Amino acid sequence: MKTNRNHFIVYILTLGVFGILNTEMGVIGILPMIADHYQVSISTAGLIVSLFALAVAVSGPTMPLLFSGMNRKKVMLLVLGIFIVGNLVSAFTSNFIVLLIARVVPAFFHPVYVSLAFTVAAASVGKEDASKAVAKVFVGVSAGMVLGVPVSSLIATYTSLTYAMLFFAAGTTVAFVATLLFVPTIPVAQRLSYGTQLRVLKRSVTWLSIAGVIFMNGAVFGVYSYLAEYLKTVTKYDWNTISVMLFLYGAANIVGNMMAGKLLANHPLRTVIFYPFAMLAVYIMLFSMGQFSVPMAFIVLIWGILGGIGGNITQYWVVSAAPEAPEFANGVFLTSANLGTTIGAAVCGLFISGISTQYVVIGGILFLILSIATIYPRVSLYRRMEDSNVAG
Repeated sequence: MKTNRNHFIVYILTLGVFGILNTEMGVIGILPMIADHYQVSISTAGLIVSLFALAVAVSGPTMPLLFSGMNRKKVMLLVLGIFIVGNLVSAFTSNFIVLLIARVVPAFFHPVYVSLAFTVAAASVGKEDASKAVAKVFVGVSAGMVLGVPVSSLIATYTSLTYAMLFFAAGTTVAFVATLLFVPTIPVAQRLSYGTQLRVLKRSVTWLSIAGVIFMNGAVFGVYSYLAEYLKTVTKYDWNTISVMLFLYGAANIVGNMMAGKLLANHPLRTVIFYPFAMLAVYIMLFSMGQFSVPMAFIVLIWGILGGIGGNITQYWVVSAAPEAPEFANGVFLTSANLGTTIGAAVCGLFISGISTQYVVIGGILFLILSIATIYPRVSLYRRMEDSNVAG
């Protein structure tokens, strides 16, 4: 009975993460409408995405640390409540500055909930199933990114911008009610001091993990950021086919999340070591066969699966380096992942503007090579750390 309840809690956490990621990413599909509605440029409208991501990156290491001593259920309800209010204000305001504030304020609390979701999910099951539980939460991340964009765009097109924003509020409201009714109180059994948590930053293995996450995320999202443009200019797909391909990538991403839980539970280090080489093979195929429509569909499928596996790998890579401070480590992971996405998109964008869209893949390959350079020394340090723990 307790096991079933714990698994149910994991699904509620997945729903909460979906609501938060849906709020973050869903507006991408309605940016042109936001620009028209508020009479601002598309680049100004884009601030509601870029400033949200910046707030997440800044607050990633600090906010989970500040809330680490509070009852988990109360923290989850607080953060979901802030997102509900922010979404409701966004839905009804007629002022763009107010919209911007209503987006950015909840963004600072984003790492609190997501890092907590990973931590609680892992702690709610046995150690051997922790990776699988975290993988289920990652399904919420993928679903928020995949479903939010097309669904919000569809709602705004057939109803109004207000209803699209209310769609974001609905997701977080359902998660709030489910948490309130079905998640038991989760007090902190043993509060870690800030010093104990910050001490993990003194380790070389932690910084190698952070660098690895930045490079791996840069490799994946640096190229993925321009996937629609690649499909349009290189593969020559029409917009309907591009939409199908984006859905295919997202669905494959969810499959990858499910696979990652088993891979990391059974063969964690081997999975991490082989991952960049598998992604490297996909990028070589993308570069050499991206102009052919049928092979491209197959490439997108495999790429999506590996992208889902990669998200789980990067989270595992940071948290396994600091197992005694999981919430702080998850916050550091979120900052590293966001930095990787930002840097990767910027660098890969330079290849597009400097050469052509097809060469965006070269940026991804460079990031993969850098990630390989961090993985091997990190594995060696981690094994030494484990050996010293066993000996102690």
